[in-house]
Parts: sequence; C-alpha cells; structure tokens
Amino acid sequence: MNKELKALEDNETWELIVLPKDKQAIGSKWVYKTKLRPDGTVERYKARLVAIGYQQIAGQDFNQTFSPVAKLATIRVVISLAAVKHWPLYQLDVNNAFLHGFLDEEVCMLPPAGYTKAKI
Repeated sequence: MNKELKALEDNETWELIVLPKDKQAIGSKWVYKTKLRPDGTVERYKARLVAIGYQQIAGQDFNQTFSPVAKLATIRVVISLAAVKHWPLYQLDVNNAFLHGFLDEEVCMLPPAGYTKAKI
C-alpha cells in the first residue's frame, strides 16, 4: 500500500481540499491481489486504491463515462502486421497508470482509511 500511495503522490494524482458544501464525495477502498508465479507460489502482493463509483448517480454526480481500452481485434491486427513486415515487438508493464483525461468537472473522493496526510 505504501508503494501505491507514494506513486499516487509523486504523480500528483490528487489535491487535498476541504469538501465544498455543494459537492458530494465518493468513497475509496483498497483492492488487494496476490500475484502468483506459474508454479503457484506467491510472487508478490498488490494493492490498488479505487474509487467506489457505484455510489454515484448518473446526471447528478457525473455526465459522461469513458474508458480507453484496446480491442482484441486491434491487437491481433497489429501483431499480424508486425509478423508480415518483420517488425520487432516489445512488451512492457506499466506499474502505475493514471487518468489524464479532460474532465469537465472535478471528482471529489474521500481519502483512503488511515491516510495520515489528510487532515480533513
């Protein structure tokens, strides 16, 4: 959890503010996952901080939703082109992916439980 919190802070993912009276904050929670090696032994433990979005009401708390995801058909076309054209392919893992979208409105989220830097 400390690694995840440090990455969120280093990327300036949020700003701690006093919640305005006209805003309603959504909750947050930790999601844990155990990553296993192919032989079934534990490789590492992962923790991700997520917003509890199901508390929001469409049209009141948000107006749009969007999640950019590559379709499997697109990935297959790229791999096929690379094979035919003899292009090199590389794989990478993004440790921390953050939303850098253009939001028309700000999102207010409660800090995670135990977050000591929040004095609200």
